[in-house]
Amino acid sequence: MERGTYTEQEAIQYIRENDVRFIKLFFTDVYGSVKSISIQPSELEMAFSRGISFDASAVKGFLSVAKSDLFIVPDASTLCVLPWRPQVGRVVRFFCNIRYADGKPFEGDARKILSDFVEKSREKGLSFNIGTECEFYLFKCDDKGEPTKEPFDKASYCDLAPRDKGENVRREICLTLEQMGVHPETSHHETGPGQNEVDFRYSDVLNAADNLQTFKTVVKTIAARNGLFACFLPKPIDGESGNGLHLNISLMKNGANLFAGDKLSDEAKSFLAGILFRACEITAYMNTIPNSYCRLGEFEAPKYVSWSRQNRSQLIRLPAARSDDEARIEYRASDPVCNPYLAIYALLSAGIEGIENKRVLQDSVDIDLFSAKEGELGGIKKLPANLDDAWTVAKNGDFAEKIFPKVLLDFFNSSENTIVDPEFGVI
Repeated sequence: MERGTYTEQEAIQYIRENDVRFIKLFFTDVYGSVKSISIQPSELEMAFSRGISFDASAVKGFLSVAKSDLFIVPDASTLCVLPWRPQVGRVVRFFCNIRYADGKPFEGDARKILSDFVEKSREKGLSFNIGTECEFYLFKCDDKGEPTKEPFDKASYCDLAPRDKGENVRREICLTLEQMGVHPETSHHETGPGQNEVDFRYSDVLNAADNLQTFKTVVKTIAARNGLFACFLPKPIDGESGNGLHLNISLMKNGANLFAGDKLSDEAKSFLAGILFRACEITAYMNTIPNSYCRLGEFEAPKYVSWSRQNRSQLIRLPAARSDDEARIEYRASDPVCNPYLAIYALLSAGIEGIENKRVLQDSVDIDLFSAKEGELGGIKKLPANLDDAWTVAKNGDFAEKIFPKVLLDFFNSSENTIVDPEFGVI
């Protein structure tokens, strides 16, 4: 069966008939980290019906110690065998939704927030396809298996083996992903030493976010199997290219791609204008750690709130498309550390608000912003310069209150929402 066709009973039957001995239940915290609880196959039926409890006070952004019990409930459609685990006594994975003890959905569940948004948009005749482009570094490990700051190779953009030492690792990553029903389109060495990129075929919104979490898990696992450390930190090496997460978005109305053709439709323009209008307010959700802001403004990472066709120095560009199906916008500021469910939700919500308010699209900026002189910039707005500024803009604006539930707003506005750059090797 392909992903998306499993019902709960079919998932239970598959596990009984395919020598599955271990089940991992994945969920995502506010900061985008994948968490997991493991159960035995005998517990799966109960997990579907009642959920598996966990201490929500131990997960940032969820609940307090005074009221700490939440339950994860597997999404049967996300059943997937983990190919790197033993094939005798298999291990499978489900992504999960989060609920209270009475079965009510937890308001702070980012995956459910995104899923609900997709359903509401569909009722309006709107749908989306998302394709991701994600970069990461491979670093060598020391004799104890701990990561060093020495890149795996000294290759550059699209170099070949033997200069590109990551070729076999990327191949193993892509083949593993295909076994899991995730479809990479291209992979190559990126600009930085030891830096790599894998780009994915577009899919529906929730699959795109789930697939990104799967991708990061696979990259970490395959790198470790090869004695390496995979790093998604936005700027792991000073003076070298940072790790970006480019989000490609197609907007469909009643099945027709609104970005298709040489001339943008009014709704496509307003969608793009909506994102630009809210760009600074949503930056804290796209770029979530201090290190994120070391990347912006360097090595083709954007710094200004602007758009253009094909121009890689912009926040948003419209890439060349070979067909109407491929017509899209590419948002270039986000990085791989973000929570993909919240980041995609904020981005799409800004676009939909633009359509609802019939926002007018500003003129494109058809210059190289990286080499432009101050006089050429014409007062173009800049993205926040650091995380503190980004949170200040987010809290002083009104957009977050429009789109996020109270439990997340309370956390974002609390003293608990204090994140510092992780030690090298954590991300």
